[in-house]
Amino acid sequence: MAWRDGKASLSRLMLFMASIILGIAAVVSIQLFSDNLKQNIKQQSKALMGADFIIDSKQEPSEKVKHIIDSLGADASEVNFVSMAAFPKNNGTKLVKVRAIEGEFPFYGTIASTPENAGTDYQKLGGALVDATLLLQYNITAGDSIKLGELTIPIIGALKSIPGSTAISSSVAPTVLIPFRFLEQTQLLQAGSRKEYQYFFKDADVNFDVLSKSINPILEAENADLDTHISTSKRLGRKYDNVSRFLNLVAFIALLLGCIGIASSVHIYIKEKLKNVAVLKCLGASRKQTFLIYLIQIISIGFIGGLIGSAIGTGLQFAFPYILQGFLPFSVEISISVLPIIMGVALGVLMSVLFALLPLLGTWYVSPLEVLRGSEDNLQKPKAARIVVLVAILLFIFLFSFWILKDALNGLFFTLGILITFAIMAGVAHVFIKLIKKFFPSSWGYTQRQSLLNLFRPNNQTMVLVLAIGLGTFLISTLYFTKDILLAKTSIENKKSDANIILMDVQNKQETALLDSFKSKGLEVIDNIPIITMRMQSIRGKSVNEIRKDSTIKMRKWVLNREFRVTYREALNQTEELIEGAWTGKAEQGKPIYISITDNIAKDANLKVGDAVVFNIQGVLMPTIIGSIRKVDWSSMKINFSILFPTGVLENAPKFNVMTTYVPNKEASADLQRDLVQQFPNVTILDLRQVFTLVEDILGKITWVINFMAFFSILTGFIVLIGSVRNSKYQRIKESVLLRTLGAKSKQILKITALEYVYLGVLGSLTGILLSLIGSQLLATFLFKEPFVPSVIPFLVFLPSITLLVVAIGLSNMRSVLKSPPLEVLRKEV
Repeated sequence: MAWRDGKASLSRLMLFMASIILGIAAVVSIQLFSDNLKQNIKQQSKALMGADFIIDSKQEPSEKVKHIIDSLGADASEVNFVSMAAFPKNNGTKLVKVRAIEGEFPFYGTIASTPENAGTDYQKLGGALVDATLLLQYNITAGDSIKLGELTIPIIGALKSIPGSTAISSSVAPTVLIPFRFLEQTQLLQAGSRKEYQYFFKDADVNFDVLSKSINPILEAENADLDTHISTSKRLGRKYDNVSRFLNLVAFIALLLGCIGIASSVHIYIKEKLKNVAVLKCLGASRKQTFLIYLIQIISIGFIGGLIGSAIGTGLQFAFPYILQGFLPFSVEISISVLPIIMGVALGVLMSVLFALLPLLGTWYVSPLEVLRGSEDNLQKPKAARIVVLVAILLFIFLFSFWILKDALNGLFFTLGILITFAIMAGVAHVFIKLIKKFFPSSWGYTQRQSLLNLFRPNNQTMVLVLAIGLGTFLISTLYFTKDILLAKTSIENKKSDANIILMDVQNKQETALLDSFKSKGLEVIDNIPIITMRMQSIRGKSVNEIRKDSTIKMRKWVLNREFRVTYREALNQTEELIEGAWTGKAEQGKPIYISITDNIAKDANLKVGDAVVFNIQGVLMPTIIGSIRKVDWSSMKINFSILFPTGVLENAPKFNVMTTYVPNKEASADLQRDLVQQFPNVTILDLRQVFTLVEDILGKITWVINFMAFFSILTGFIVLIGSVRNSKYQRIKESVLLRTLGAKSKQILKITALEYVYLGVLGSLTGILLSLIGSQLLATFLFKEPFVPSVIPFLVFLPSITLLVVAIGLSNMRSVLKSPPLEVLRKEV
């Protein structure tokens, strides 16, 4: 019976099925790709690192660390740092990451280069491998040369990839490989230079747990670190887990939207079948039999929809390596696992049944006599059963989100967020209908009045269409506003007071010459900040080594290992706000030295005003007292510091400077960088224009990925929209026949329909945009901590475009309605 009845309504059941296919396809494709990603990370963990384990340090290793390295027998080593590079061929300059390598690194994986043998021969040939994209940008080829500090070295090939480097990090500072023996000739490692020492080990049989327990405490005490290929793969896995969870949530929203379409369509479908159910019950069919007829239909479309969605998702996962290639440090090999496909089919069945149960309950409680009398509106409403079904739906959403997020609290917040969003949109639709009824414009013309009446006629689609249109618009608009917030956060205003060029590692002897160079080019030095490096020696009378060993002390250990870069000045900046204590701008001879720390340092080191801290300034111990705690706006363009000293203390300490200036355009910036690299090769120049162009490019890639996933929600919304409109077709045929029988013309009916869908389109999209404004304001305030200036684009583009699309879909459904002769329809009704 279920099959016979289903065949007669096959096209409508297909629309039910289409509502969930895309959501299931999105979930399955992401799950499959996540499984493949985890498997690839596990298999390629050694190739990603290039070694079994690494010991690294941000400073030259101490004697204890060297002893550990020698006892373990390092197979290769590297010193890497960021510096300026120059190309003598065309006087081009660029910030690069120099990796000076000694030994046959990598042990796993390869150095991909052009020509192919350059990756293995550069050590022997005594040349440099330069990032392939950088060579293309500056029109440099193998055989040309690159200047690093005082060293000019031939380029023997283009570097495509190397273990330990990602596409994004290479975009910020492209990699340049040189043999270690040339490092000293560069003369780039001077006081204050940021550098990293890495020692690579190849030992496949090592027990990492034993190794970590035996040497990690010593390494941490000496400001060094042990990193294994297993810990790296776990860290990388967690990083991409967060991405896949986000994408899964977007896919899940698409699936929920489709399920709302199912609930609405099944509601209309079952209402139209109530007479059939009543007849069957009159002929002796039981409640269970009539209920199962339609339940089997729903299970079948859920199963078929799950299969089709899983098949699409399986094919779709092959696109993800290309979508995410800018973010992945390796190529992903795709394989198909069974579990996500089974999950997709199960989701199709479970969610179809759950969301169809509410309308399906009508077949259980329907009274044949009431239906045959035409009084369906007074049917018994099973309140207890409805509450049970609603609780089951909410419980499923919570459990699924908990499974995705791996956190019960976040799962609860996500469920509440979904519930609140849907409730607001449903509430808006409900209030809108109430307002129309209360303030009905009786003076309007007939077509306008009839179009408004259609919004709350029996079997109306107002609620589901507002939800479908509103949620789709909400996703698009929130994405657009969020992108604006992020881009605003990284934009540089064209003000001379805001620096856009930063010079780092300026030595004392170079300061005067650099100031003269700026003056000769008509550039103003905005900041000239002295920097002194130091570490914490003791806190409240306890040495940092004692604190490391004492597990009862609540303190973040990074504070103990950190080499702080501090400065001194008499006054606070505009980006700093004193929240506790008193600022001391000038130290008095013979009195304690009062310093100021940021709130995050105070929290992580568990420090309070009045606490004593002793600093080790390159071998000299300096006792200080916490005089004040500051809140700093780290997102500003100003250079800020975690620790501030007063003047009159550090002036004679070994230091280097950071200078900033403003250049009006990229030509002036290129000219300045070219001259500075030639005169001061050790000075690192950071052009904020290039950095923020890169950030904008990365945000563009992220936006594309999010857009790709939002596409599923938006397209599902359109399918729900089409399904809802199509499923109201038969109701509209009856209305059309009655109107035409009463003398209405086709033009009037089209106008009534067009106006109805204009109201729905405007209401749904406007609700979505307004909700996205609220959501974006909350994101800007609490997450990005940035002012939010809404764009008019969603109002000028999204609102009319979505409304026109809704009207077009609605009117396309009216063709067959207007073509149906009234008499033919009336005969069918009889």
